[in-house]
Amino acid sequence: MRTFLRLVLTALIASAIPQALNAQGDSTLYVTTYVEALPASQAQVASMLRQLAGASRGENPVRFEVLQNITRSNQFVILEIWKDQQALDTHAVAAHTRQFREQSAPLLLAPLDPRLCVATTVAPPSEGRGTVYAVTHIDVGPGAGRENASRFIQAFAEQSRKDPGNVRFDVGAQRDKTNHFTAIEVWADQKSDDGHELAPHTRTFRTQIAPLLGALYDQRWYKPL
Repeated sequence: MRTFLRLVLTALIASAIPQALNAQGDSTLYVTTYVEALPASQAQVASMLRQLAGASRGENPVRFEVLQNITRSNQFVILEIWKDQQALDTHAVAAHTRQFREQSAPLLLAPLDPRLCVATTVAPPSEGRGTVYAVTHIDVGPGAGRENASRFIQAFAEQSRKDPGNVRFDVGAQRDKTNHFTAIEVWADQKSDDGHELAPHTRTFRTQIAPLLGALYDQRWYKPL
């Protein structure tokens, strides 16, 4: 009987995790997919990503963007926001999604690397168009204090949204690895991003989060494709 009760309790806790993690109290899902093309195939992969984005936007996602790494041009990232699991599932089996996966596979250095997240902190984007994107993977080490890290990250995001030139600053936590966070920053231009990187609150955050990290603070810069 005790074993049965433990199993029931475990199942209930597991089913509650996605809702508990979503600070916005909704069912919105955020997907960041890393794409690494063979150097000789990067132009072809870029073209295929543009086609995928155009077709996917016809499904009315909250957001669907494709970006190219500024310093390593064979690296790309797909940023998706879907209103719920059903919308994401429909996209996953769409003909254009399956076609992209199948046709891009032989052109890639490694398989597609998707990270499914729920919101830690998000806000409506500011007015204006972004030209510089920073995508950061923040891996908090086991037992290092996920709640402290989450608090530091949320405070940092709120402060950063007030920086000159900020268009968007969203952070999500991976649904299957809740100590892994992805931060999506969008800046009006390089000058704005540079100013943010040198801001006191950025330096404070990096000092706070450093002892909690379980892996390298992985920050990469992209431009819209």
